[in-house]
Amino acid sequence: MTHTQPPQSLTDAQYFVLTSSVLDGIEKTVDAWLDADVIDIDTHRTGGLLELSFPDGSKIVINTQPPLHELWLASRSGGYHFHWADGQWLSREGREFHALLSAQASAQSGASLVFAAPQ
Repeated sequence: MTHTQPPQSLTDAQYFVLTSSVLDGIEKTVDAWLDADVIDIDTHRTGGLLELSFPDGSKIVINTQPPLHELWLASRSGGYHFHWADGQWLSREGREFHALLSAQASAQSGASLVFAAPQ
């Protein structure tokens, strides 16, 4: 498989800031949905690993990979690796992280869920 955009070189500090922002944003979004009674998704975060547990018992796991400067997502449909390129997290197939997370979360929850990229 080839990358549609070549990975951008990041320092470890830049990588940490970018991935922390992603994980923080996901947690804030899920908390807002819980407060608004949209859906009850449990979150559990340990360092660079964030687990989303859905009402049906399924999970999505987002995991940082500092040595590779990648962000990984695992869901019922499979695992995906993302690299930073062109100002966004892109999979090897060119899919944007938040769009894929939204699609996977919607499929696993049965509700239309949208995660937005941090600004």
